[in-house]
Amino acid sequence: MPSENSSPQITEDADRHFRTDHLKDDLGSRSARGGMVTLGAQVFKLVFSTAAAIVMARLLTPEDYGLIGMVAILVNFVGMFQYLGLSTATVKWSQLEHRQVSTLFWVNMALSAAIMLATFASGPLLARFYKEPRLNGIALGYGIVLLLTGLTIQHQAILMRQMRFAVIAVIEVSAMVIGLSAAIAAALAGARYWALVVNQIALWAVVVVGSWTACTWRPGWPSRGVGLRSMLTYGGNLTGYNFLHFFARNLDNALIGKFWGAYQLGVYSRAYQLLMMPIGQIITPLWSVAVPALSRLSDAPERYRSAYLKMLEKIAMLTMPGVVFMCATSDWLIRVLLGPQWADTGRIFMLLGIAAVTQPATSSALWLFQTQGRAKEMLRWGFIGSSIAVCSILAGLPWGAGGVALAYALSDLLVATPLLFWYVGRRGPVRTMDFYRTIAPAVVASLGVLAVLLISRQWLESIPNLILRLAVAFAVSVAIAISIFSALPAGRQAMRSLKAMLVMVIKRQRESVA
Repeated sequence: MPSENSSPQITEDADRHFRTDHLKDDLGSRSARGGMVTLGAQVFKLVFSTAAAIVMARLLTPEDYGLIGMVAILVNFVGMFQYLGLSTATVKWSQLEHRQVSTLFWVNMALSAAIMLATFASGPLLARFYKEPRLNGIALGYGIVLLLTGLTIQHQAILMRQMRFAVIAVIEVSAMVIGLSAAIAAALAGARYWALVVNQIALWAVVVVGSWTACTWRPGWPSRGVGLRSMLTYGGNLTGYNFLHFFARNLDNALIGKFWGAYQLGVYSRAYQLLMMPIGQIITPLWSVAVPALSRLSDAPERYRSAYLKMLEKIAMLTMPGVVFMCATSDWLIRVLLGPQWADTGRIFMLLGIAAVTQPATSSALWLFQTQGRAKEMLRWGFIGSSIAVCSILAGLPWGAGGVALAYALSDLLVATPLLFWYVGRRGPVRTMDFYRTIAPAVVASLGVLAVLLISRQWLESIPNLILRLAVAFAVSVAIAISIFSALPAGRQAMRSLKAMLVMVIKRQRESVA
């Protein structure tokens, strides 16, 4: 139940949830520990979700995933507007009070309720558009998910603002395990595509319970005149960017589903999801660490620049060679993960991987807009980036899912990425050349991994067991990447920085236990 705003004592007690002064003294080590905690949680989530994906791929069909994909386009679109960028504002704002966040909570809930009803009403329209009556029931299930999501927005933002990363990790891991377990049970019972709906409902129900249990703040009634205009403007610009980004990233799914059918959409969307799953398991939690940490350093440009570049350095080191490995072995990976019936997914996976090589770095560049108060510039970039993506999708559509994947990947790598680095680096502590200097060792290591895997492919194919073949290819990739990092001065510095961070985290953990 909401708390009353009329009592000064209640308001004063509630305001303690938003204070961040105590975080600045130990910000570096707190961020490092938070990064390691979230990374550890993401490793577990990646392993568990991969295992669950293998099971689900054998219980469901490409058509089942295609049906969900048709509704997911709408759900992901309307879901942007229930956030309205207000969770990021709660994380970023230096001064907050109980009445402000209470009002934001009710804004999010009102939007969530309206969006749930709109999703219910959209079911018949989707069914008519795709000529698929099963979409009506799926829309009802996802409408419930959207309302559950609204209950967690501000509570999760408060946990992030307070940098309580271990608590966030426990909630996310628990939700994933319970949600996927429920989905597997439903699929085994013959629920088909409904198993994927069950997954989302169970997952978000756990997140609601976990967030409200861990964050003891309770919203009061909404208030007027509490200084929300700047926060709403900031959130509106972020939402505008998210709208443009969503449109560009989902137009491919809509058009493939419309003109090429559920099978090609299922193949395409599954390839994209599998490729982005490990990347998302790294970037999404790092965003939850980076945004509050960089926001606290916004008044110290040199510390800000150093902190961000260290993050970018480690992101590139961990993700770029890994994505190259997945692309070079895509046909083997898909056969192991999904089975032979998903063979067409392997080629799409490889083509999309061309863009995925730099996407972790470009995703982190957007943190600079958010934490420097440059939301309006982020919106402008949304127009530029989405225009590039839309043109590439339309250019590749006549050749089906494969044509869309290739056209999008090449335009993202060769056009959108350089433009983003230039645009975000025009002003602020982090300049354009900082991006290139920081990711250069990872780029060289990735090219080395690609060359060795291509040269040794014939020898690797002589290994009959697919899992053993992938294990050998992975070991070779790691060895080559480490060798190249060790040979480059900047690479050696990056490895020393990573080692120092690990040592510091381990030392702090031992001290806390003692």
